[in-house]
Amino acid sequence: MELYGYPLKAKFNQPRPPPPKVLPATGTMAAGYKNRIPYHPDSFGMPWMPNSYYKAAALNPTLSPLTESFPGLPPTKIVPFISERPNGVFSRHSLDDWHRSNMTNYKESETTRHNAERLRADLTRTIKDVYQQAKRTQGESTKNLGERVNDIEYWKSELCIELDAMIRETNSLTDMQKRLERALADTEGPFQVAHKCLLNREKRMGIDLVNDDVEKQLITEIKTIRSCRERLQQCLDTVNCQLMCNKEARQELEKDLADKQMGHHIDSKCYQLKNTSRGIHFYKGVERVDATVSVPETWARFTDNNIFRSQSARATSAKLRASTESLLMGTADEMWRQFSKVNDAFTSRITEIANAKSKIQTHLAKTRQEIFQIETKIQVIQKTIRDKEIQLKVAQTRLDERTRRPNVELCRDAAQLRLVQEVNEINETLRNLHQCLRASEDMLQMLVRSKGVLEHDLVVKNNSLFIDQERCMGMRKSYPSTVQILGYV
Repeated sequence: MELYGYPLKAKFNQPRPPPPKVLPATGTMAAGYKNRIPYHPDSFGMPWMPNSYYKAAALNPTLSPLTESFPGLPPTKIVPFISERPNGVFSRHSLDDWHRSNMTNYKESETTRHNAERLRADLTRTIKDVYQQAKRTQGESTKNLGERVNDIEYWKSELCIELDAMIRETNSLTDMQKRLERALADTEGPFQVAHKCLLNREKRMGIDLVNDDVEKQLITEIKTIRSCRERLQQCLDTVNCQLMCNKEARQELEKDLADKQMGHHIDSKCYQLKNTSRGIHFYKGVERVDATVSVPETWARFTDNNIFRSQSARATSAKLRASTESLLMGTADEMWRQFSKVNDAFTSRITEIANAKSKIQTHLAKTRQEIFQIETKIQVIQKTIRDKEIQLKVAQTRLDERTRRPNVELCRDAAQLRLVQEVNEINETLRNLHQCLRASEDMLQMLVRSKGVLEHDLVVKNNSLFIDQERCMGMRKSYPSTVQILGYV
């Protein structure tokens, strides 16, 4: 039945397709029959099919005759029809060919297996060598990374120590700078007081314009304060320059420390990476990129130079702080002695010209009251003008709307005449109000000028009292103490 099985039954159970020229290979076994298939001109390229299949298939049987010949049999029991063509159409292989083909296949299989075994052994050794080499190389890289992390930690600790010392020194120098600034600012008050005293005393009239001891002591005080200010300013400039040097050294340390921290973080991360770690990827060509900018020698020298520069700046800063402290004490004592001399000279110049001052103040108060009243009137006039302008808008709007009346409705009636008269009256009222407003403003300006004259006259008339008591002694009572001049508060 195998000779007459599935292929023959398939031919009878479905419409016969045109015979193919070459049937497809059934698998890898077809390669074993290469060059062993007998050639026949009538072959269809299927050497594994028996001759009977091709003989039976050549008759082109159909379902109709078989159904009529065997009406009582099911399709699966039908006996295939055997072709009557002669047996010489396809030649068969001999038994020797069959044995030789098997032996050839055996030898080829054995040779292939032997080569595969040798290849597997070579691959096993290669994989083992590659694994060992990779493990050794990775271990050396990990060791180098660990040493690098230790080096970075060492320099980080050195940088932290020096950075803390620099921060403390910079804070101390900053406090000294603030003391200098406060001392310099505190000298501004006495200098302005003495200078203003001289300027105001130049406005004295008559017998008051004398070259007395007060004026001499004031000139001496101005010279003393100016000399102290110059020395303090020079010292402050030096301190500012030193602070800039300290800040630059600190910035270099902080930048170097930040770089060390970042490098420590990256190298620690690289040191902890393993073959089983997450986040590892391929970066093609990264080994050919050389982004390095230093070698271990220059790397260590860079940090060492930063630390040395910071130490030098700290030493200079400490010397500057000591000299600044001495300067503050010397200038404070010198200014305080001259301040006491000027106060003694001002003792006899504080009780004059009180009556003139009282009269001028009375007139000044009345003038200010009048200014307030005229300003109130000006506001009333301005409000009246605004109200009239609103009425003018209403009247003009009515006139404008009435111009849109159609045809004969454009009548010059009493309403039209009254609106025109109202607009003219409001315009005349506005002109009068604006004249009043200008007159009031002119009067206000005259009052303001009169007030200024009275105030100036008050300054002139009370020149001596204003300088000696109000200005000079009043300001000199708030003269900074020695502690303030030294900048401690």
